[in-house]
Amino acid sequence: MKASVFIAATLDGYIATPDGDIDFLNQHPSTNPDEDFGYHAFIDTVDAIVMGRKSFEKVLSFDCDWPYVNIPVFVLSRSGVTVPSALSEHVQVLNGDAASISEQLKTRGFKHLYIDGGQTIQGFLAAGLIQELTLTRIPTLLGKGIPLFSDVPQAIQLMPIHTQQYDNGYVQTRYRVIDETAL
Repeated sequence: MKASVFIAATLDGYIATPDGDIDFLNQHPSTNPDEDFGYHAFIDTVDAIVMGRKSFEKVLSFDCDWPYVNIPVFVLSRSGVTVPSALSEHVQVLNGDAASISEQLKTRGFKHLYIDGGQTIQGFLAAGLIQELTLTRIPTLLGKGIPLFSDVPQAIQLMPIHTQQYDNGYVQTRYRVIDETAL
């Protein structure tokens, strides 16, 4: 089973302000109103999303319909999370470490997971379960906030596959995670 990350971070490595705000993502609009920075092409390749509770709650706060109607979403939470009844067919709450979650979803037949949320990404990276990471650098410095890679317990080697610069200053690089055990 493949697990991939598709996420944006500021130049200083934050995915949100200390209070979880992500408005900085919209401060550099593209001149192309249809630009999605490769998101739709990426999301079309996944058959399930695994996200942390905070990411789930952030998506719920958006002023739009649920964006993942055709993709099952698994929310990781140790303390529980309330899933609105309108989403009960689309969202399931799971508890466990990255390895056990990955094994559960593999057993259920999923082939490509989209891993989202800082702590969730860190857990899957630490367990060696991420094969590909797409990181979009936002030309903003926050100085403090929620870091993307704060608790990765060991060095993880990445091989750049493709880098693209967008008209609004975003720079996106897709990386392959190098499996050092295979070297």
